[in-house]
This record gives sequence, C-alpha cells and structure tokens, in this order.
Amino acid sequence: MSNGTLFVFSAPSGAGKTSLLKALRQDDARISVSVSHTTRAMRPGEVHGRDYFFISTEEFRERIARGDFLEHARVFDNHYGTARSTVDELLAQGMDVILEIDWQGARQVRQLVSDCVSVFILPPSREALDARLRLRGQDSEDTIIRRMSDARNEMTHYSEYDYVIINDDFERALADIRHVLAARRLTLRHLDTRAVDMIEHLLQEDA
Repeated sequence: MSNGTLFVFSAPSGAGKTSLLKALRQDDARISVSVSHTTRAMRPGEVHGRDYFFISTEEFRERIARGDFLEHARVFDNHYGTARSTVDELLAQGMDVILEIDWQGARQVRQLVSDCVSVFILPPSREALDARLRLRGQDSEDTIIRRMSDARNEMTHYSEYDYVIINDDFERALADIRHVLAARRLTLRHLDTRAVDMIEHLLQEDA
C-alpha cells in the first residue's frame, strides 16, 4: 500500500472552501481531514475534536515549543495549527489528508512536505464574496469590512499554489477538485495496491 497524499486547500473566508470539502468527503472514503488546533472561541454548533481542538493560548505556545505542529499561524487574532503526528499517521495508512489552512500555513507545509499538492479556491468576484460574508449573519459590519480586507490579502498569494479553482458554480468547482485528486492518484507512485497487482500480472511471462 502506498502512502497517501497531503492536499493543502486555502481560500479567503466566504469563498466556499468548507462547503466544497464537506461535499467531497461525503463520497470519498480515502479522504481524511486533519482537525486543527485553535485558540479561538468555539462557535454555536461546533464540537471539540470534530471542527477544531479548542485549546488555550498557553497550551498552543507549549505545543509550538515542542515542535508538535506541521504548521501554525495567527489569523484574526487567534492561533491555528496542524498536529504533525496526526497527519503522518493518516498518510502512512494510505489516506489522502486534506488541510484547510491559510497561505501562511500552506507555505510552511510546502517547505516541510515537498510532494504535497496545494489548491487555492477563489470566489468569482469581490461582490459575490461580500454577499456570502453577509449571508452568514454572524458578523458585525466592522468585522465584515475587516474580513474583506483580509480576504484581499489572502487572495494575493494564489500564484503560490499548484491549482486554482474558481467557485462560481458549486458543482463545477467540486468536479474540478475531484479531478485534481484523481490525477494525483493516477501517478505511478500513488497507484493503489489493486492497480499495482494488476499491472504485475499483465507483465508476467507465460509459464
């Protein structure tokens, strides 16, 4: 069994990344999402250990000092990090692991995991992004303005990624993501065991 692939997904807040990856996971048993650690407060409906591991700033800093994180970053005055041990264990099991992180974290991961695949998701327009942020109904006007400013900064880093997907039509964007995963899985080093066995059988000399 070959190791899985680490896929890094980034997007500005409101681009639809979380919804796309949720739909992707529903019909692909080979995908696992690494649950990040964060110091931000838990939002209504979130569950510790499912959405994030919610920890204190002090514990987060202790984990940084121990080298526990594959990547970590400060976003919106809070800290986020991906546990290295969790990702390594899943990859060794042949699972493809998805990280949902910002450009800072993606840059760190690319430096440590040279064969990871990175994907950036863009909204179709600034107007669409603004509308999506307002549709949530969770943030004040000041917060929305700040998120739009941060989104513009995030989007300036799109060229650092292997693939760019524009989420104008949800189903088309989801299909594009599936194509990225399928292409990676068809590379020689990532063929699954069944395919390798079949190829070896095809190449056997007649007895």
